Amino acid sequence: MSRPHALLELNGVTKRFGDLTANDSVSVSVAAGEVVALLGENGAGKSTLMKILYGLVRPDAGGISMNGQPLHIGSPRDAMSAGIGMVTQEFSLVETMTVTENVALSAVGLGIVDTRAARQRVTAAMERIGVDIEPDRLVSTLSLGERQRVEIVKALFHDCRVLILDEPTAVLTPQDVRALFATIDRLRQTGLGVLFVSHKLREVAEISDRVVVLRRGQLVGERVTSEVGVGELAALMMGVKAAAPVGDTAAAVGLPTEASPDAPAAPDRGESTTAQTPALVLTELTLERHGRSIVDAVTLTVQRGEVVGIAGITGNGQTELMELLCGTEQTTSGRMEVDGVDVTRSDVAGRLAAGLGRLTEDRRGSVVPQLSVEENLVLEDLPTYVRRGLVDRTAIRAHAERLIARFDIVATPAAAVSTLSGGNMQKVLLARALARRPRLLVAAQPTRGLDIGAYQFVHSQLKELRDSGAGLLLISEDLDEMRALCDRIAVLFRGRIVGTLTVEEATSERLGVMMTGEAVPA
Repeated sequence: MSRPHALLELNGVTKRFGDLTANDSVSVSVAAGEVVALLGENGAGKSTLMKILYGLVRPDAGGISMNGQPLHIGSPRDAMSAGIGMVTQEFSLVETMTVTENVALSAVGLGIVDTRAARQRVTAAMERIGVDIEPDRLVSTLSLGERQRVEIVKALFHDCRVLILDEPTAVLTPQDVRALFATIDRLRQTGLGVLFVSHKLREVAEISDRVVVLRRGQLVGERVTSEVGVGELAALMMGVKAAAPVGDTAAAVGLPTEASPDAPAAPDRGESTTAQTPALVLTELTLERHGRSIVDAVTLTVQRGEVVGIAGITGNGQTELMELLCGTEQTTSGRMEVDGVDVTRSDVAGRLAAGLGRLTEDRRGSVVPQLSVEENLVLEDLPTYVRRGLVDRTAIRAHAERLIARFDIVATPAAAVSTLSGGNMQKVLLARALARRPRLLVAAQPTRGLDIGAYQFVHSQLKELRDSGAGLLLISEDLDEMRALCDRIAVLFRGRIVGTLTVEEATSERLGVMMTGEAVPA
């Protein structure tokens, strides 16, 4: 494959952690003005490779070079000095400091900081990427999209020549994604090389020039983006034969699609059933902390056989709403009914008994790591497996074996759940929730961080539950996921529902405007 002269190269990089080979002689390059996307399933080795490049992990073999000159990167400071910058999902900004102070802080050494010179450099870096943020603004006043652009400015402050973007769109509104892509285009035009790590294939197809695919630590494919379809990329990631010819769309692998920004396709509903009694009724549900409403008078109904989504930018009350629904936080006021039963003052066990199923966003906080897979699978239903005061281990093992087979969990019943990958841990939690046949399932970020195979599997199970007549409340930051699963989407802003749209009405533009707190646009 012909390509431009490499700016940055990783040559034969290998990294082992005990018996696990995270990277197996991987070679990747990025040229000046080129955007290279890095794809791979969970555990494919993407994160390890980026950590090696940024000096957070040292390789066992192989090397890194810039413009043909070997680099010895032992720390992030070495990486920055070499012209390598990195922006992750978790921003490292001090909210009580200004934009200029945050950027200058990343370069502080011994001596006095020249704040005037720092402000001029910050302004110059912003102009380079087309960002219009007042350098003296406090970070606490910035949106998530603006904070991300400040992180990019921090990288450019160090004369960055190669920028690593790790899952950069995970917490952004559609408008912020567009702004990010415009920034990447400007950087590309100035000769900066970009390594773009993402699970979202349509975004990769839109922004990248070349795609590198990792599987089980090995480089298994490299394609020019304009010459390959999403179906082939997904097949490469999962190690299966392409389900569609080159150039086909995400539909080839069952990924959510959007015909156009203004016309999202309604998902396939199958044979859903609607009962008289709603699966969930929330009436003026409120949570107050320190005199402030975190969840503000939320009123919502979910019918049986219906999927209702809660969209919103991170930090607008989604986590607290989930805690109220699951019973781990007590409501200040309002009412909650599950399948006609008032559970407002019920504890977790009472809500589960009423027919509630839960899939929380905190995967690792929802399991007991030191317990086995089979023990975690019965945590919410343990009394069922007690016979004459003794735990029936044989019944628990049989139950686990059935669920492991049904949910394709790559683990043995006796394996400690802490040893599982994120995708398999999510399957354990999904199996535990669905095995109880809930009449209402509340699912928060059910596919966050999952690879395509696990993503599709979780969606298939949620659709099967919906088609059985249960109600689903889906809390997600992934608008594609919302459009693939939901009948209606409600938008949460500062703890309050600002509007509800049918899936046919829910374009990226309308949802994006609502996520900033504006009224439902016509």
